[in-house]
Amino acid sequence: MSETLQAYQELRIHNPISEDENGTWQIARHKDVLQVLKDHTGFSSDVSMVAPEDRGEPSMLFSDAPIHNRLRKLVSYAFKPGHIADQRELITDRCETLMKTMCQSTQVDLVESLAAPLPVTVIAHMLGVEDGNTQQFKLWSDTIFSNIGDILMANPSEEARLASEQMDAYFLSRIDVFRREPQNNLLSRLIETETEDGHLSDPELLSFCRLLLIAGNETTTGLITGIVRVFDEIPEAFGQLKANRDLIPTFIEETLRLHSPFSVTIRKTKKPCVIGDTEIPKGVMVIPMIACANRDETVFDDPEKFIIDRSPNPHLAFGFGAHNCLGAHLARLEGEIAIHSMLDHLEGISLANSGDFEDGELGGPSKLLVNLNPAK
Repeated sequence: MSETLQAYQELRIHNPISEDENGTWQIARHKDVLQVLKDHTGFSSDVSMVAPEDRGEPSMLFSDAPIHNRLRKLVSYAFKPGHIADQRELITDRCETLMKTMCQSTQVDLVESLAAPLPVTVIAHMLGVEDGNTQQFKLWSDTIFSNIGDILMANPSEEARLASEQMDAYFLSRIDVFRREPQNNLLSRLIETETEDGHLSDPELLSFCRLLLIAGNETTTGLITGIVRVFDEIPEAFGQLKANRDLIPTFIEETLRLHSPFSVTIRKTKKPCVIGDTEIPKGVMVIPMIACANRDETVFDDPEKFIIDRSPNPHLAFGFGAHNCLGAHLARLEGEIAIHSMLDHLEGISLANSGDFEDGELGGPSKLLVNLNPAK
């Protein structure tokens, strides 16, 4: 067990609700993390330290009702299971193309070859910007996502600021085109949408583009790299899936449990709150430790073991409640299709360096060398 996983276990058993030296509270147990994620009257997602007048348009990720409800409603129809299912052919075609290219080598960067371009291509297609530079989209996304903590605390890096400016400039140019020539895509529909406040402004539209590009690909990238991590740690799992592909859905859920794309999230108390036997004061930051909660021994039998057909599996990898991950259905579908493609084209896949992974990191790795054993 890694040092991080040992630390998780210590927290769950001996110190499940703890305050660090900065006055931030860590929540380690499954039931307590679930309580925080469900309770929107006591815990706020509006955690930015940036003054309201300097924030620009609110983000769906970091806002509360009624703002959050309004923003989520505008894009949720695009992520309904039925609409996501309609993307299967696109995802399958793109995945096959990427996999066939990968199989021309015996060692590749999984992120560059599959885990990043697959979801970025799909989100770009949904937004109507599939003719854009997907590598540049991913670079912007990674740069902003990796700096999200500093951005929320009003201290973005120069690199993150520049990435935001470049991404905004690109999407503003596309918004201008779609205003003049409406098309059948999500961004064009958002431009035409009328709300109780009228049409969405450019800053509001940019906020959606930023959110969908980042949230729509980081989750899947983390899932696909997690899948290959399991194949490396448990090589027999690859053979089990080859023999019985009906195991793929539970395999994906167990991968999400043990290798959650997002190890933590963040909330702020709106009022004094009681978690377990501990009272947490108003106005402090709270960190629900998702990756830690997903290994809770009181919820999961043999929690450190990968059980390919584990059921039930009430993991919290995609959050819970009003802020559960909008792209969860899309990530699961892309993960499923990626596994089918690996099983079709490979006899096995393993990490070139198992040290490329760290337990508890936020999002997937930016680079992951893998060894391929292409099917004959």
